[in-house]
Amino acid sequence: MNVNDENNKMTAQAQAVDLDECEGQQSVDVSFAAHSATATTIEAEQLYRASAYGLIAALLRVAPDQHMLDHLTGLSRGVAAEGDDLLLAMSTLALSADLHTPASIDDEFHELFIGLGKGEIVPYGSWYQTGFLMEKPLSDLRDDLATLGYVRNSSVVEPEDHVAALCEVISMMISEGIDISIQRKFFQSHMTDWMSRFFSDLSEARSAIFYKSVGRFGAAFIAFEKEYFSMQS
Repeated sequence: MNVNDENNKMTAQAQAVDLDECEGQQSVDVSFAAHSATATTIEAEQLYRASAYGLIAALLRVAPDQHMLDHLTGLSRGVAAEGDDLLLAMSTLALSADLHTPASIDDEFHELFIGLGKGEIVPYGSWYQTGFLMEKPLSDLRDDLATLGYVRNSSVVEPEDHVAALCEVISMMISEGIDISIQRKFFQSHMTDWMSRFFSDLSEARSAIFYKSVGRFGAAFIAFEKEYFSMQS
């Protein structure tokens, strides 16, 4: 399969994952801002990549409201009953959104990620890579973010290695047209290994019901991105 075939495949898979219609409702809570760059006009397949990262970030930043659930339900439109892992995960996410309420998912979100002191799942890169928070992986990430010109919004209290924050960053990198080699380096340095484990854990968590489908979608998309980046060399 060549790069053009891969891009066409991604367009067919991810075109429904567009957050534009969520604007003004529940949008991604962006934790970072580029110090100078602005979004550029990008090709459709890159827009879909950015939107998929933005969707994952939105679902892991806060529990979804009804508008977001309605949007997720719509992802099943035009998706074949049979397909690869990403298509099937997208369809499962859409079905799960249709079966749950914001209140039930909010309870689940708190059990998973907040809890009494600590939730069942700890969504931070340092934790997954070292077993502790605020360790060297976070320091390395902060250095790279500074080099790229991204700064954390003062209103955000979570460390920069939160899974949602990292997805927000790479979504902005794609939207701003940052070179694919820089995207790949960031992904490989700060996301690929531990996020695969995070999404696997999320899909199997005791407290997860709706978020099982989020975990499966995240795992399928990270696997897709690994393949995508490998073909850009």
